[in-house]
Amino acid sequence: MRRFTAVLLTAAVALPAGLAPAVASAQTPPATIGDRYVPAPWWMRDPVIASVGYVRAEVPANRAALNATFRSIDRNAAEAARKAADQVRALSQALAAYGVEKVRVETSVSTQPLYDQYRDENGVLRDNARPDQIERYQAEATVSVTVRDMAVLERVYATVIASQPTSTSPVYFNLEPENATRTWLQGEAVKDAARRAREAASNAGASLGGVRVIDPTGRACETDVLAGWPSYASGEEHATDVDASDIVVTGARSRGPMALPAPPPPAQGGAPSEAQIESARLALQPPLRELTDRACVVYALN
Repeated sequence: MRRFTAVLLTAAVALPAGLAPAVASAQTPPATIGDRYVPAPWWMRDPVIASVGYVRAEVPANRAALNATFRSIDRNAAEAARKAADQVRALSQALAAYGVEKVRVETSVSTQPLYDQYRDENGVLRDNARPDQIERYQAEATVSVTVRDMAVLERVYATVIASQPTSTSPVYFNLEPENATRTWLQGEAVKDAARRAREAASNAGASLGGVRVIDPTGRACETDVLAGWPSYASGEEHATDVDASDIVVTGARSRGPMALPAPPPPAQGGAPSEAQIESARLALQPPLRELTDRACVVYALN
């Protein structure tokens, strides 16, 4: 279940029908701040209430990335690169077996010379950086892994560790919301705006009429007619502490338990065994990431 909290108070603007400024035509230039009379939006010809819905959701990260490096040293540059590539070949094949929709793998090999070293007159160890003083070559093969299916994350990580790389990076998590998630959150923001408008109108002894404007960006509710439309508010939005039973909304979007993925087929040439993978397995739980969205809904007032 996702939990999200509305944290912005409703902003309401209501003008009596007789006092509303004249509706600006399409040719009317933008108003200047400080003008005595300014054009009002068309939807303010009658009394209205503008309500902002602002929601927050905590969603588990759905991307993970890590790097593993394998190092090899040899007196011949080509041989050093070959040995390093051999170390990552089996691992990259095992990870590629999951399919690109679940795991993406990139490999690269770099080589650098290791020069003969000497101590100067002060006893400081220095490299003799001359082409004729190359002692050996160091090659590093790097496997960059991006996990797009969190159900296979633990096994992928264990496979990398069981391959005994020279070094590994931490696991980095990221959230890339799907379009369905963004659409759902935007819908919840509109619902929150409607709830706020109903409560504000009821507290003022009025009732809601028809919808005048639905603005997913929320900017319509920032129009400041008194300051000279179309100026917009730029102040910081502050969270309001309210009782959880009154403001917390629960979305019914829970998932059932995920089935463990089937292991990929074994690769040839030194891939870690099933026992090695299981012994290196650790619990990796994707952290929660915050998503926010807002919407402006303008209603007529009865």
